[in-house]
Amino acid sequence: MSLLVVGLSHRSAPVSVLERAALHADAQMKLLQDTVAAEPAAEAAVLATCNRIELYADVDKFHAGVAELSTLLAQHSGVGLDELTPYLYVHYEDRAVHHLFSVACGLDSMVVGEGQILGQIKDSLARAQELHTAGRLLNDLFQQALRVGKRAHSETGIDRAGQSLVTFGLEQLASGTAVQDWALGKKALVIGAGSMSSLAAATLARVGAAEIVVANRTAERAERLAEILNDGADSDVVARAVPMESVPDELTRADVVVSCTGATGLVLTAEAVAAGRGLDARPGTDGVPSRFGSGAARLPADHGTDENCPLDLPPMPATAGFSVLGEAAVAGMAASELEQHAAWVDNAPRPQGSAAVVDPVQEADAIAALAATAAAIGRVPERRRPEPVAEIPRPTPSLFLLDLAMPRDIDPAVHRLGGVRLVDIESLAEASADAPMAADVDQVRRIVADEVAAFGAALRAAHITPTVVALRTMAADVVAGEIARLDGRLPGLDDKQRSEITQTVRRVVDKLLHAPTVRVKQLAAEPGGAGYADALRTLFDLDPETVAAVSRAEDSTTDEKDRGSS
Repeated sequence: MSLLVVGLSHRSAPVSVLERAALHADAQMKLLQDTVAAEPAAEAAVLATCNRIELYADVDKFHAGVAELSTLLAQHSGVGLDELTPYLYVHYEDRAVHHLFSVACGLDSMVVGEGQILGQIKDSLARAQELHTAGRLLNDLFQQALRVGKRAHSETGIDRAGQSLVTFGLEQLASGTAVQDWALGKKALVIGAGSMSSLAAATLARVGAAEIVVANRTAERAERLAEILNDGADSDVVARAVPMESVPDELTRADVVVSCTGATGLVLTAEAVAAGRGLDARPGTDGVPSRFGSGAARLPADHGTDENCPLDLPPMPATAGFSVLGEAAVAGMAASELEQHAAWVDNAPRPQGSAAVVDPVQEADAIAALAATAAAIGRVPERRRPEPVAEIPRPTPSLFLLDLAMPRDIDPAVHRLGGVRLVDIESLAEASADAPMAADVDQVRRIVADEVAAFGAALRAAHITPTVVALRTMAADVVAGEIARLDGRLPGLDDKQRSEITQTVRRVVDKLLHAPTVRVKQLAAEPGGAGYADALRTLFDLDPETVAAVSRAEDSTTDEKDRGSS
């Protein structure tokens, strides 16, 4: 059996795909059960966070395992396999171990060095243990990953390379102001009472928020979090719990909103935020430019309303070199819809007497080419960088929104509202891409490399242990058989003589087996040493079922220990 991981993360997939593929708790449980029920897999664990979904399994066939795990991920995420496949990555054996250890140390996180991933790995292991889908391999792997992550944080300064997403998100909201100064005295609304929301609430309390309101669908969890915040010795915050139905009312009072729930749809729409703050939710209002800037010539009024556009975009500016301004405008749109947009542009009447008007045929061809590119590479590129336009100043934000959920909780359209600042997973990814890496990262990478080598050696050595045990068991049976035969031939031996003979034979056998069994364990621990177990079984004609029985007994003992410690 061999370790295999198939997954996608912020490094391999756009946020629009990640949020569609997000797995809620019930889907994760069903995925685990279906994985171990599949033929190639004997064990399974799911690591699902706000920016990654990974399925770990112990498989007996690589290609069949990749196909099965990819299919199961697609089925349970609801994203078609053809659409999901370009964003999936696969790691096998030592590379899979290296990947998980790197994840545990925060090297693969959106914010390098963040430590929250350790809690998420622990939760993943606990879920797999509870469902009995984690056997000896995944138990050992995940427990070792937790130890490696803790070692990295205790022995290096990796914590200086980055912070938790919560802290990083608050820093982005503060826009260069010290978080303690920015948050001081603010009223916060935290939507959700899970681990991320709880961390956000505790962080806001620590940096000086005056009031924290917790809204959650389960009232008991919200009340418990509010009680913990009120009892905290390191802050003077006043916390209270409210039902989710009270969120619109609380929006009228809040300065900061942090949302991280397991909802599959939006928790806060742009309309709800606008209504709560007395703003106009229409694009281009409240002193905020529309998606296509301002002052550009637009299509005549008789061309129709925005609803006539297949992409539900505002009418296109009649300027040369039309460019879709970034992926956000057409995120998730199919190539066929972009082609429809090309036809819409082609049939549009054009203002007369303007040298900037683009030939409609050329414009339609350009958008059709964009559609073909999007279909080929799975994302929408910009045809060219947009021309710089005079930036219309936004009102100073009076409401700050931090969306840490995947899929997202807050409608991204709220960025159009004047006086509102939104930071979400997508903008955090962009901001963290340029974050400086600490020198300690190199030291953590060395720790990971050493730990991967040690884990691989231990795994390979453990692989041969059942064969060595079976060999010694066979030798003990041979000794017992020969002593019994000797008793039949020499019935006059007294107990002392029989004991001396038995001990002598056993010492001879032990000395003969000692050197080869020790050496074979050493050789098996080296890379490429998996074949030594087969050689040992062949040389001594060991019964494969006896070896398998030893393995099952060891796995049973490991399972009992894991259940006792969980």
